Amino acid sequence: MKLQILVCGAGIVGLSCALALARKGQRVAVLAPRNDVPAAQSDVYHPRVYAISPASQRLLDELGVWQMLPSARIAPVQAMEICGDGDGRVDLHAWQAARENLAWIVESGEIERVLIQAVRMFGIEWLDDRCEGWLEGDGPHKQGGVVVTAAGRRMQADLFVGADGAASRLRESAGIRHQSRSYQDTGLVTHLDAERPHQGTALQWFREDGVLALLPLPDTAVGPQVSMVWSMREAQAEALLGMPRTEQAAELERRLAHAAQGRLGMLRVRSALHGFPLSLDQAQMTGPGIALVGDAAHRVHPLAGQGLNLGLGDVQALSEAVSRRERFRAAGDARVLRRYQRARAEPVLAMRLATDGLHRLFGAQAAPLAWLRNAGMRWVDALPFVKRQLIEGASRN
Repeated sequence: MKLQILVCGAGIVGLSCALALARKGQRVAVLAPRNDVPAAQSDVYHPRVYAISPASQRLLDELGVWQMLPSARIAPVQAMEICGDGDGRVDLHAWQAARENLAWIVESGEIERVLIQAVRMFGIEWLDDRCEGWLEGDGPHKQGGVVVTAAGRRMQADLFVGADGAASRLRESAGIRHQSRSYQDTGLVTHLDAERPHQGTALQWFREDGVLALLPLPDTAVGPQVSMVWSMREAQAEALLGMPRTEQAAELERRLAHAAQGRLGMLRVRSALHGFPLSLDQAQMTGPGIALVGDAAHRVHPLAGQGLNLGLGDVQALSEAVSRRERFRAAGDARVLRRYQRARAEPVLAMRLATDGLHRLFGAQAAPLAWLRNAGMRWVDALPFVKRQLIEGASRN
């Protein structure tokens, strides 16, 4: 079976990529198991949420899916409070960059649900199978490779898009260079009932035992609600995840009372606690007739909340490189893929250095570094121009 473009993977980035390419006139198919996401229940929120940047919001709007999201389940972020492990603090407000919002907090499940609807409405072919491997082509430039599916089918395409996650089978079987370094941290996520309203403010604390973030969510019938993302040392996280549910909630609430310093009053666990390993990953991003996007291409520490935004930036760059190619070039032409790789090199590297650098800086316990990082935060907070640049930089990913 020969296709023009085959997107392997049907997560948020994969479906967005298929839709973006199709809307630019490309012939696209999706290869992934079918996965229907049911409509959300009132006051029950998906455990995984994302901070959608203005650039990502524009892309989703251009794809026709932003307006399909239920507005009552979206929480705009109008400010951020970032606290160091001493007296360092940075306050960011949307008005400092003449913006209405810094970001929007949206559930993973809701984005997936509307993307699935949009892909089907647009008539994009969806092959209910899975990429299990890739065989190299025998042409002079090793193009024209073949994807082998779980069902044993062999599929050819001008361009294969690897959107099949951090453990990408397409990337591994194609031998695309990939480096991974574990942070030896676990990301813990759950939703919390808060005693005080969050007022559209995202809160973050850099602590000796990891980074804690509380993200605004829409109020429930009980009252204010926030989503917790706590990158915690593996041993501490595993001990917490291994506790019985009641004991676990009590211990987490005790730790939150200390870590959040009463900023939102009493915090109560309202959903199950989930954990996922954290690592720093970077792949070459392209291979012969292959482009990687999202987690298949890179992963960064979640302390900046930019992982999905980087993936959607990949989608934007790849769809533009493919749709603007010369008419005599195939979608997977080596020059087209080099253009995509160049377009993403700087933003991915910048985010990689920023997140990894912050993790290293706040992970170091030497007294001079502790003083330096908190002094740096105070310096940034005193300079409106620097804060405006921080907001603009985060908005572009």
